[in-house]
Amino acid sequence: MTVSVFVGTSVDGFIARPNGDLDFLPEGGGEPHGYDEFMASVDAIVIGRKTFEKVLTFGAWPYGDKRVVVLSRHPIDSPAAGGAVVEQMAGPPAEIVSRLAVRGAQHLYVDGGITIQGFLRAGLLQRLIITRVPVLIGEGVPLFGSLPRDIRLRHVATRHYPSGLVQSEYHVTT
Repeated sequence: MTVSVFVGTSVDGFIARPNGDLDFLPEGGGEPHGYDEFMASVDAIVIGRKTFEKVLTFGAWPYGDKRVVVLSRHPIDSPAAGGAVVEQMAGPPAEIVSRLAVRGAQHLYVDGGITIQGFLRAGLLQRLIITRVPVLIGEGVPLFGSLPRDIRLRHVATRHYPSGLVQSEYHVTT
């Protein structure tokens, strides 16, 4: 199974402001930069409860009919997702990946700061696609937290876009 991240970040490495706001990201994602093609390759999306709650504020559900797994030990309000395919799971990242693999998932999209960090620490991420937005916000939710060891990456490609977005893709090698 492939486990990937596709995330936007400020140049100083934050995926959200301290209060969770995403107002520094381009409205609607900005110009096309591969998200739709990436999503077409994904079987399921794994997000944390805070990310799920933030996504519910977007108005339109951004994941279409993709299976969305919300990691939480507490009940979630899945009807708030308006009929989307949402389920709740709890447990360590390896257990989540195993459970989804048994159900036929072959490509997982992991999103949300704590969730990304947990899957990275567990050695379960293979692919990172990071799009940097040309802004410094000074503080916020970091994409990467502390790590128990170095995690080596192999650079695959870097692309730039007219709006100033710079997207780099890496494969995790350790």
